[in-house]
Amino acid sequence: MKKCLLALCLLIARPVIAQDIVLTRNILDTLSSKTMWGRGYTNNGLAKAADFISTTFQAYGLKPLDGTSFKQPFSFPVNTFPGSMNLKINGKALVPGKDFIVMPQSIGKTASGKLEQKDSTVFVAANEGFVVLLKDKLTWSVSTQLADYTGIEVQKNAIGQPETIELDIAQHFITDFKADNVCALVKGTHKPDSLVVFTAHYDHLGGMGSNTYFPGANDNASGVSFLLSMAKHYAAHPPAYSMAFICFAGEEAGLLGSKYFTEHPPVELRKIRFLINLDMVGTGETGITVVNAPLHPREFTLLNTINDEHQYLAKINPRGKTANSDHYYFSEKGVPAFFIYTTGGIRAYHDVYDLPSTLPFTAYEDLFKLLTTFNQQLMK
Repeated sequence: MKKCLLALCLLIARPVIAQDIVLTRNILDTLSSKTMWGRGYTNNGLAKAADFISTTFQAYGLKPLDGTSFKQPFSFPVNTFPGSMNLKINGKALVPGKDFIVMPQSIGKTASGKLEQKDSTVFVAANEGFVVLLKDKLTWSVSTQLADYTGIEVQKNAIGQPETIELDIAQHFITDFKADNVCALVKGTHKPDSLVVFTAHYDHLGGMGSNTYFPGANDNASGVSFLLSMAKHYAAHPPAYSMAFICFAGEEAGLLGSKYFTEHPPVELRKIRFLINLDMVGTGETGITVVNAPLHPREFTLLNTINDEHQYLAKINPRGKTANSDHYYFSEKGVPAFFIYTTGGIRAYHDVYDLPSTLPFTAYEDLFKLLTTFNQQLMK
Protein backbone atom coordinates (compact mmCIF):
# COMPACT_ATOMS: atom_id res chain seq x y z
CA MET A 1 0.00 0.00 0.00
CA LYS A 2 2.77 2.43 0.91
CA LYS A 3 4.47 1.79 -2.45
CA CYS A 4 1.20 2.47 -4.27
CA LEU A 5 0.67 5.71 -2.38
CA LEU A 6 4.24 6.79 -3.13
CA ALA A 7 3.80 6.04 -6.83
CA LEU A 8 0.53 8.00 -6.87
CA CYS A 9 2.17 10.98 -5.19
CA LEU A 10 4.96 10.96 -7.75
CA LEU A 11 2.49 10.85 -10.62
CA ILE A 12 0.56 13.76 -9.16
CA ALA A 13 3.74 15.73 -8.51
CA ARG A 14 5.27 15.29 -11.94
CA PRO A 15 2.95 17.64 -13.89
CA VAL A 16 3.62 20.42 -11.35
CA ILE A 17 7.38 20.10 -11.81
CA ALA A 18 7.06 19.67 -15.57
CA GLN A 19 4.90 22.79 -15.77
CA ASP A 20 7.84 24.88 -14.59
CA ILE A 21 9.94 23.49 -17.42
CA VAL A 22 7.14 24.02 -19.94
CA LEU A 23 6.71 27.61 -18.77
CA THR A 24 10.44 28.26 -18.93
CA ARG A 25 10.79 26.76 -22.38
CA ASN A 26 7.84 28.76 -23.73
CA ILE A 27 9.38 31.97 -22.43
CA LEU A 28 12.79 30.94 -23.77
CA ASP A 29 11.36 30.22 -27.23
CA THR A 30 9.57 33.58 -27.30
CA LEU A 31 12.60 35.60 -26.23
CA SER A 32 14.85 33.74 -28.69
CA SER A 33 12.42 33.99 -31.60
CA LYS A 34 12.82 35.85 -34.87
CA THR A 35 10.18 38.31 -33.70
CA MET A 36 12.50 39.52 -30.92
CA TRP A 37 15.36 39.74 -33.47
CA GLY A 38 18.11 39.05 -30.99
CA ARG A 39 16.70 41.51 -28.42
CA GLY A 40 18.93 44.22 -29.79
CA TYR A 41 19.11 47.41 -31.75
CA THR A 42 17.33 46.82 -35.06
CA ASN A 43 13.78 45.72 -35.93
CA ASN A 44 12.64 47.04 -32.53
CA GLY A 45 13.89 43.81 -30.93
CA LEU A 46 14.86 45.18 -27.53
CA ALA A 47 11.60 47.11 -27.09
CA LYS A 48 9.53 44.04 -28.01
CA ALA A 49 11.35 42.01 -25.37
CA ALA A 50 10.83 44.73 -22.74
CA ASP A 51 7.10 44.83 -23.54
CA PHE A 52 6.88 41.03 -23.26
CA ILE A 53 8.61 40.98 -19.87
CA SER A 54 6.57 43.84 -18.39
CA THR A 55 3.31 42.26 -19.65
CA THR A 56 4.36 38.94 -18.10
CA PHE A 57 5.13 40.58 -14.75
CA GLN A 58 1.70 42.19 -14.77
CA ALA A 59 -0.03 38.94 -15.74
CA TYR A 60 1.64 37.17 -12.81
CA GLY A 61 0.35 39.80 -10.41
CA LEU A 62 3.59 41.66 -9.66
CA LYS A 63 3.69 45.43 -9.17
CA PRO A 64 6.13 48.02 -10.57
CA LEU A 65 9.19 48.36 -8.37
CA ASP A 66 8.87 52.16 -8.24
CA GLY A 67 5.09 51.97 -7.75
CA THR A 68 4.40 53.58 -11.13
CA SER A 69 5.90 51.79 -14.13
CA PHE A 70 7.60 48.47 -14.81
CA LYS A 71 10.05 50.26 -17.11
CA GLN A 72 13.03 52.39 -16.13
CA PRO A 73 14.12 54.28 -19.28
CA PHE A 74 17.70 55.26 -20.11
CA SER A 75 19.75 55.72 -23.27
CA PHE A 76 23.22 55.14 -24.72
CA PRO A 77 25.05 55.23 -28.07
CA VAL A 78 25.26 52.07 -30.16
CA ASN A 79 26.47 51.04 -33.61
CA THR A 80 23.97 49.06 -35.70
CA PHE A 81 23.80 47.16 -38.99
CA PRO A 82 20.19 47.39 -40.20
CA GLY A 83 20.41 46.62 -43.92
CA SER A 84 22.67 45.03 -46.52
CA MET A 85 25.29 42.58 -45.27
CA ASN A 86 27.00 41.15 -48.35
CA LEU A 87 30.54 39.83 -48.63
CA LYS A 88 32.48 37.97 -51.30
CA ILE A 89 36.05 36.77 -50.90
CA ASN A 90 37.81 35.34 -53.93
CA GLY A 91 34.46 35.68 -55.69
CA LYS A 92 32.69 33.38 -53.20
CA ALA A 93 29.59 34.74 -51.45
CA LEU A 94 29.80 34.17 -47.70
CA VAL A 95 26.91 33.68 -45.27
CA PRO A 96 26.53 36.32 -42.52
CA GLY A 97 26.85 34.89 -39.02
CA LYS A 98 28.04 31.48 -40.20
CA ASP A 99 30.93 32.37 -42.53
CA PHE A 100 31.67 35.90 -41.34
CA ILE A 101 30.79 38.70 -38.94
CA VAL A 102 31.42 42.41 -39.21
CA MET A 103 33.37 43.92 -36.32
CA PRO A 104 30.77 45.79 -34.24
CA GLN A 105 32.63 49.11 -34.29
CA SER A 106 32.89 49.13 -38.11
CA ILE A 107 31.67 51.80 -40.49
CA GLY A 108 29.49 50.76 -43.41
CA LYS A 109 31.10 50.38 -46.81
CA THR A 110 30.49 49.39 -50.40
CA ALA A 111 33.82 48.60 -52.03
CA SER A 112 36.05 45.98 -53.63
CA GLY A 113 39.77 45.45 -53.90
CA LYS A 114 42.78 43.22 -53.51
CA LEU A 115 43.89 42.00 -50.12
CA GLU A 116 47.45 42.23 -48.85
CA GLN A 117 48.60 39.62 -46.32
CA LYS A 118 50.12 41.04 -43.14
CA ASP A 119 50.52 37.77 -41.23
CA SER A 120 48.95 34.32 -41.15
CA THR A 121 45.51 35.63 -40.13
CA VAL A 122 45.45 39.34 -41.05
CA PHE A 123 44.72 40.74 -44.52
CA VAL A 124 44.20 44.40 -45.42
CA ALA A 125 43.22 46.64 -48.28
CA ALA A 126 44.72 49.84 -46.90
CA ASN A 127 43.50 52.14 -49.66
CA GLU A 128 39.92 50.98 -49.14
CA GLY A 129 40.06 51.13 -45.32
CA PHE A 130 39.14 47.60 -44.38
CA VAL A 131 40.75 44.63 -42.66
CA VAL A 132 39.99 40.89 -42.79
CA LEU A 133 40.84 38.56 -39.91
CA LEU A 134 40.69 34.76 -40.13
CA LYS A 135 39.15 33.16 -37.03
CA ASP A 136 38.65 29.66 -35.65
CA LYS A 137 35.35 30.81 -34.07
CA LEU A 138 33.11 33.79 -34.81
CA THR A 139 32.10 35.69 -31.66
CA TRP A 140 30.07 38.87 -32.14
CA SER A 141 29.47 41.73 -29.70
CA VAL A 142 28.04 45.25 -29.40
CA SER A 143 29.91 48.54 -29.73
CA THR A 144 29.02 51.94 -28.32
CA GLN A 145 31.79 53.54 -30.40
CA LEU A 146 32.48 53.96 -34.10
CA ALA A 147 35.81 53.23 -35.78
CA ASP A 148 37.19 54.76 -38.99
CA TYR A 149 37.52 51.43 -40.78
CA THR A 150 35.51 48.33 -41.69
CA GLY A 151 36.60 45.08 -40.07
CA ILE A 152 35.52 41.61 -41.13
CA GLU A 153 36.13 38.34 -39.27
CA VAL A 154 35.95 35.25 -41.47
CA GLN A 155 35.64 31.61 -40.44
CA LYS A 156 38.92 29.98 -41.44
CA ASN A 157 37.36 26.90 -42.99
CA ALA A 158 34.94 28.95 -45.13
CA ILE A 159 37.60 30.11 -47.60
CA GLY A 160 41.12 29.46 -48.80
CA GLN A 161 43.80 32.14 -48.95
CA PRO A 162 41.97 35.53 -49.14
CA GLU A 163 43.04 37.48 -52.22
CA THR A 164 40.13 39.67 -53.33
CA ILE A 165 37.14 41.15 -51.52
CA GLU A 166 33.79 42.68 -52.43
CA LEU A 167 31.50 44.03 -49.75
CA ASP A 168 28.28 45.97 -49.30
CA ILE A 169 27.56 46.66 -45.64
CA ALA A 170 24.96 49.09 -44.31
CA GLN A 171 25.63 50.66 -40.91
CA HIS A 172 23.93 53.27 -38.72
CA PHE A 173 25.32 54.80 -35.53
CA ILE A 174 22.63 55.78 -33.02
CA THR A 175 23.82 58.44 -30.58
CA ASP A 176 20.86 58.17 -28.20
CA PHE A 177 19.36 54.67 -28.33
CA LYS A 178 16.34 54.36 -26.01
CA ALA A 179 16.24 51.32 -23.73
CA ASP A 180 14.47 50.18 -20.55
CA ASN A 181 15.28 48.19 -17.47
CA VAL A 182 12.16 46.22 -16.48
CA CYS A 183 11.58 46.06 -12.72
CA ALA A 184 8.88 44.39 -10.63
CA LEU A 185 8.05 43.66 -6.99
CA VAL A 186 6.32 41.09 -4.80
CA LYS A 187 5.67 42.78 -1.44
CA GLY A 188 6.83 40.85 1.61
CA THR A 189 4.38 39.70 4.27
CA HIS A 190 6.41 40.54 7.41
CA LYS A 191 9.45 42.62 6.40
CA PRO A 192 8.39 44.48 3.23
CA ASP A 193 11.19 47.03 3.57
CA SER A 194 13.85 44.32 3.22
CA LEU A 195 14.48 42.98 -0.28
CA VAL A 196 15.87 39.87 -1.89
CA VAL A 197 16.57 40.67 -5.54
CA PHE A 198 16.86 38.53 -8.65
CA THR A 199 18.36 40.05 -11.78
CA ALA A 200 19.05 38.94 -15.34
CA HIS A 201 19.87 40.89 -18.50
CA TYR A 202 17.34 40.47 -21.29
CA ASP A 203 19.27 42.18 -24.09
CA HIS A 204 21.48 40.31 -26.52
CA LEU A 205 23.31 41.23 -29.74
CA GLY A 206 20.37 41.88 -32.04
CA GLY A 207 20.75 41.51 -35.79
CA MET A 208 23.58 41.81 -38.28
CA GLY A 209 22.00 42.88 -41.55
CA SER A 210 18.41 42.29 -42.63
CA ASN A 211 18.51 38.47 -42.61
CA THR A 212 20.71 37.43 -39.67
CA TYR A 213 19.93 37.65 -35.95
CA PHE A 214 21.56 36.20 -32.84
CA PRO A 215 18.95 34.27 -30.79
CA GLY A 216 20.81 34.46 -27.46
CA ALA A 217 19.01 31.49 -25.92
CA ASN A 218 21.53 30.69 -23.20
CA ASP A 219 22.80 34.28 -23.12
CA ASN A 220 20.50 35.29 -21.60
CA ALA A 221 16.98 34.23 -22.45
CA SER A 222 17.71 31.35 -20.07
CA GLY A 223 18.30 33.70 -17.15
CA VAL A 224 15.21 35.78 -17.90
CA SER A 225 13.09 32.63 -18.25
CA PHE A 226 14.34 31.41 -14.88
CA LEU A 227 13.72 34.83 -13.28
CA LEU A 228 10.15 35.00 -14.62
CA SER A 229 9.46 31.50 -13.28
CA MET A 230 10.73 32.66 -9.89
CA ALA A 231 8.56 35.79 -10.13
CA LYS A 232 5.46 33.69 -10.81
CA HIS A 233 6.28 31.41 -7.87
CA TYR A 234 6.74 34.26 -5.39
CA ALA A 235 3.72 36.19 -6.65
CA ALA A 236 1.64 33.12 -5.75
CA HIS A 237 3.53 32.52 -2.48
CA PRO A 238 4.68 35.89 -1.04
CA PRO A 239 7.56 35.40 1.43
CA ALA A 240 8.47 37.41 4.53
CA TYR A 241 10.83 39.75 2.66
CA SER A 242 9.88 41.63 -0.48
CA MET A 243 11.15 40.08 -3.70
CA ALA A 244 12.35 42.32 -6.52
CA PHE A 245 12.89 41.10 -10.08
CA ILE A 246 14.96 43.25 -12.45
CA CYS A 247 15.65 42.57 -16.13
CA PHE A 248 18.43 44.78 -17.45
CA ALA A 249 19.06 46.19 -20.90
CA GLY A 250 22.50 47.20 -22.13
CA GLU A 251 24.49 44.40 -20.50
CA GLU A 252 26.13 43.35 -23.77
CA ALA A 253 27.06 46.98 -24.41
CA GLY A 254 29.02 47.21 -21.14
CA LEU A 255 26.71 46.56 -18.12
CA LEU A 256 24.99 49.86 -18.92
CA GLY A 257 21.53 49.02 -17.58
CA SER A 258 22.72 47.84 -14.18
CA LYS A 259 25.10 50.80 -13.95
CA TYR A 260 22.21 53.18 -14.61
CA PHE A 261 20.00 51.39 -12.09
CA THR A 262 22.56 51.65 -9.30
CA GLU A 263 23.06 55.35 -10.07
CA HIS A 264 19.28 56.00 -10.17
CA PRO A 265 17.83 53.34 -7.84
CA PRO A 266 14.02 53.32 -7.48
CA VAL A 267 14.53 51.66 -4.08
CA GLU A 268 17.23 52.29 -1.49
CA LEU A 269 20.12 49.96 -2.20
CA ARG A 270 20.83 49.58 1.53
CA LYS A 271 17.50 47.75 1.87
CA ILE A 272 18.70 44.89 -0.33
CA ARG A 273 19.45 41.91 1.90
CA PHE A 274 20.91 39.93 -0.98
CA LEU A 275 21.00 39.96 -4.78
CA ILE A 276 21.36 37.00 -7.14
CA ASN A 277 22.19 37.69 -10.77
CA LEU A 278 21.38 34.93 -13.28
CA ASP A 279 23.20 34.76 -16.61
CA MET A 280 23.51 31.68 -18.84
CA VAL A 281 21.73 29.08 -16.70
CA GLY A 282 20.58 26.77 -19.51
CA THR A 283 22.96 23.89 -18.77
CA GLY A 284 24.33 22.51 -15.49
CA GLU A 285 25.80 19.08 -16.16
CA THR A 286 28.80 19.95 -14.02
CA GLY A 287 27.04 22.29 -11.60
CA ILE A 288 27.13 26.06 -11.12
CA THR A 289 29.73 28.74 -10.55
CA VAL A 290 29.14 31.48 -7.96
CA VAL A 291 30.98 34.75 -8.57
CA ASN A 292 31.69 36.80 -5.40
CA ALA A 293 31.74 33.62 -3.29
CA PRO A 294 34.79 34.72 -1.22
CA LEU A 295 33.13 38.09 -0.50
CA HIS A 296 30.15 36.48 1.22
CA PRO A 297 31.35 33.31 2.98
CA ARG A 298 28.26 32.97 5.18
CA GLU A 299 25.88 32.93 2.21
CA PHE A 300 28.18 30.71 0.16
CA THR A 301 28.39 28.24 3.03
CA LEU A 302 24.59 28.30 3.27
CA LEU A 303 24.27 27.47 -0.43
CA ASN A 304 26.64 24.54 -0.06
CA THR A 305 24.98 23.27 3.11
CA ILE A 306 21.60 23.17 1.38
CA ASN A 307 23.10 21.52 -1.69
CA ASP A 308 24.97 18.92 0.38
CA GLU A 309 21.80 18.05 2.24
CA HIS A 310 19.59 17.66 -0.84
CA GLN A 311 22.18 16.79 -3.51
CA TYR A 312 20.62 19.24 -5.96
CA LEU A 313 23.66 20.05 -8.08
CA ALA A 314 26.84 18.20 -9.04
CA LYS A 315 29.06 20.97 -7.69
CA ILE A 316 29.05 24.59 -6.58
CA ASN A 317 32.24 26.24 -7.77
CA PRO A 318 33.46 29.42 -6.03
CA ARG A 319 34.85 32.31 -8.06
CA GLY A 320 36.17 35.66 -6.90
CA LYS A 321 35.03 39.18 -7.66
CA THR A 322 34.83 40.02 -11.35
CA ALA A 323 33.09 42.61 -13.51
CA ASN A 324 31.57 40.10 -15.94
CA SER A 325 27.83 40.64 -15.42
CA ASP A 326 25.18 42.86 -13.84
CA HIS A 327 25.96 42.04 -10.22
CA TYR A 328 29.14 44.12 -10.47
CA TYR A 329 27.85 47.66 -9.96
CA PHE A 330 25.69 46.50 -7.05
CA SER A 331 28.77 44.99 -5.42
CA GLU A 332 30.62 48.27 -5.97
CA LYS A 333 27.81 50.05 -4.12
CA GLY A 334 28.09 47.68 -1.16
CA VAL A 335 25.12 45.43 -2.01
CA PRO A 336 25.84 41.77 -1.15
CA ALA A 337 25.49 39.87 -4.42
CA PHE A 338 26.20 36.59 -6.18
CA PHE A 339 26.39 36.02 -9.91
CA ILE A 340 25.37 32.45 -10.76
CA TYR A 341 25.85 30.62 -14.06
CA THR A 342 25.60 26.93 -14.91
CA THR A 343 28.53 24.92 -16.24
CA GLY A 344 28.96 22.08 -18.71
CA GLY A 345 27.00 21.37 -21.87
CA ILE A 346 26.87 23.52 -25.00
CA ARG A 347 29.65 25.91 -26.00
CA ALA A 348 27.67 28.29 -28.24
CA TYR A 349 28.39 31.88 -27.18
CA HIS A 350 27.70 35.17 -28.94
CA ASP A 351 27.02 33.39 -32.20
CA VAL A 352 24.07 32.29 -34.33
CA TYR A 353 24.18 28.80 -32.81
CA ASP A 354 22.95 29.84 -29.34
CA LEU A 355 19.51 28.34 -30.02
CA PRO A 356 16.74 27.30 -27.62
CA SER A 357 16.76 23.78 -29.06
CA THR A 358 20.33 23.29 -27.81
CA LEU A 359 19.59 23.98 -24.12
CA PRO A 360 19.08 20.90 -21.93
CA PHE A 361 18.05 22.81 -18.78
CA THR A 362 19.87 20.07 -16.89
CA ALA A 363 19.94 21.92 -13.57
CA TYR A 364 16.80 24.05 -13.91
CA GLU A 365 14.55 22.23 -11.45
CA ASP A 366 17.30 21.68 -8.90
CA LEU A 367 18.64 25.22 -9.17
CA PHE A 368 15.09 26.47 -8.64
CA LYS A 369 14.79 24.34 -5.48
CA LEU A 370 18.23 25.38 -4.26
CA LEU A 371 17.55 29.10 -4.61
CA THR A 372 14.05 29.04 -3.14
CA THR A 373 15.40 27.11 -0.14
CA PHE A 374 18.32 29.53 0.10
CA ASN A 375 15.91 32.49 0.15
CA GLN A 376 13.86 30.86 2.86
CA GLN A 377 16.92 30.35 5.06
CA LEU A 378 18.22 33.82 4.26
CA MET A 379 15.03 35.44 5.57
CA LYS A 380 15.16 33.77 9.00
